[in-house]
Amino acid sequence: MKPPNVSSVTEFQLLGFQNLLGWQTLLFAIFLFIYFLTVTGNVVIIAVVSQDQRLHSPMYVLLKHLSFLEIWYTSTIVPLLLANLFSHGQAISFPACMAQLYFFVFFGATECFLLAMMAYDRYLAICKPLHYSFLMSPEICTKLMAISWLTGVGTGFLPCLMISKLDFCGPKQINHFFCDLPPLMQLSCSNVYVTRMVIFILSIAVLCICFLLTLVSYVFIVSTILRIPSASGRMKTFSTCGSHLAVVTIYYGTMISMYVRPNDHLSPEINKIISVFYTVVTPLLNPVIYSLRNQEFKEAVRKVVRKKCGIYRVRVKGGFYEEKKNGGGILGREHGVNVRKRSLGNMGMEEEDEFGDEFGSLKAL
Repeated sequence: MKPPNVSSVTEFQLLGFQNLLGWQTLLFAIFLFIYFLTVTGNVVIIAVVSQDQRLHSPMYVLLKHLSFLEIWYTSTIVPLLLANLFSHGQAISFPACMAQLYFFVFFGATECFLLAMMAYDRYLAICKPLHYSFLMSPEICTKLMAISWLTGVGTGFLPCLMISKLDFCGPKQINHFFCDLPPLMQLSCSNVYVTRMVIFILSIAVLCICFLLTLVSYVFIVSTILRIPSASGRMKTFSTCGSHLAVVTIYYGTMISMYVRPNDHLSPEINKIISVFYTVVTPLLNPVIYSLRNQEFKEAVRKVVRKKCGIYRVRVKGGFYEEKKNGGGILGREHGVNVRKRSLGNMGMEEEDEFGDEFGSLKAL
């Protein structure tokens, strides 16, 4: 039976960063810029991986799924955050709050599973290269991604269902910039012990297990890297893996510090700062770390840009010959010597011509 002072909640008010009234405009500009970069960077990854046949390996397919997820994950939080900063306080209906909570948990859990799958993929590629094509075939990769998404869908239901069954009374102001689990439980006048413990156990099952699997994968990767004879090769690989591990640690570390705790022991302002890292910062860092530090991906980006601009570069002995479509004709510019001109067709298809070991094949890029 509900307490006598409990009324049916129709909406909440998100307080956001109202304690920083003098910084609202600056914060709005910063978060808007980060959101633009996040969406743009992840859209570029999806487009490039989809168009370049060389990037249809499991590693890049997983990266494409991660980018797709990051767009929706950050879009679940940031637009409402921007509206809150712009209006100095944003009202959100109870159904909308529950919907935001569900999609936040759904996308957050799915990202944990995808990051674990990506770490496992890198472990197989580096530590088990001879068995990689068998252990990470396209069929297995598809099944792993399907499991990640479906498990994320199921993970979001339980916390949202339990929060929606709570009674709320007194002030209906959420001291946060989105409908998160801890501030909603603090607002409830129901006994939240069972809800808190269920969310605590679920957080351990998702966050800690996925983080442990990711960490173990990187431990094996590092042990394999240490056996690389080339010092420069070791440094380059350590740099890449270190960047990956740093982003993963930021994401899991902030999420674990927020949800894997039986009692609230941090102030609301500290909670907001922690939440910014896993809702705003890491969705921006993932495309930077996983793609822009990848030489193969950067070359694919240049290839797509040249194709869209109608520019095709032909590597030849002594230099290269660059062709650019101009209406129906072709304009050519010679670079170096021994330039061999070819008609590459309207679709810019690849052709090969041997020029020796030094220059390899002739390609229209």
